[in-house]
Amino acid sequence: MKKIILLSDTHSFINEEILDYLSAADEVWHAGDFGSLEILKELQEHNLSQGVYGNIDGKEIQAEFPLTSIFTCEKVKVVMQHIAGYPGKYAKGIKELIEKEKPQLFISGHSHILKIMFDQKLNCLHMNPGAAGKQGWHKVRTMISFVIDEAEMKDCKIIELSGR
Repeated sequence: MKKIILLSDTHSFINEEILDYLSAADEVWHAGDFGSLEILKELQEHNLSQGVYGNIDGKEIQAEFPLTSIFTCEKVKVVMQHIAGYPGKYAKGIKELIEKEKPQLFISGHSHILKIMFDQKLNCLHMNPGAAGKQGWHKVRTMISFVIDEAEMKDCKIIELSGR
């Protein structure tokens, strides 16, 4: 069983509130737009185990993480890409990627809009944690906490962070 914290779009911002949540997780996943190498290093000290680079991330972060990550946690196959859309409005090539890989969980970032929805057609749960950073047009900073236990995803909680 793994307790996961999923965040995205930190845009070079991290604070103690975020770090407190991360220290309670078994694994931290970041869906892109770290913003700086310093943030990446800070997250690596707090169980960062999966991530993808986003459209604002430079060569240093691109050297650490791929554009698309395909991995298994417990018995759940996961596909993650920063710019990818969501069910019914996937970015170019994403629907085909999901059809090919058949993940149980598909994760994206980029929009700064928190979404958790099931894609009935592709039989896949979609998560976008919104934005944990302060840069952007979002009004509430968010992350997602959830548990993967064998092949089951459960105990999903939206984390609303203070301040903007």
